[in-house]
Amino acid sequence: MPAENTPATGNLDDDYPAYPMGRAADVLGTTPAFLRAVGEAGLITPLRSEGGHRRYSRRQLRIAARARELVEQGTPVEAACRIVSLEEQLDDALRLNREIRRKLDEPGTKT
Repeated sequence: MPAENTPATGNLDDDYPAYPMGRAADVLGTTPAFLRAVGEAGLITPLRSEGGHRRYSRRQLRIAARARELVEQGTPVEAACRIVSLEEQLDDALRLNREIRRKLDEPGTKT
């Protein structure tokens, strides 16, 4: 997300659903239809307010921004969502691998 479009959010956690659809689309420089499309593709699942309105977290906006980059490069929305999903899975696996290696490298750890 561009810093100039990021609102002051205080102590909001990355997973707090703080952004209504219109504001989320503005922050990303896209349309509500794009957010609905990435939701329908299963990339992100916004929480719903009591009134049924979609609300997005900062983490979800970062994920949607990556998908938007791919779409702007000519990748179809569904393919962009799959690519971003696989990138997220790879990041998780690499992070887990680093944690396991660090634990195995600790003194006193039997291998």
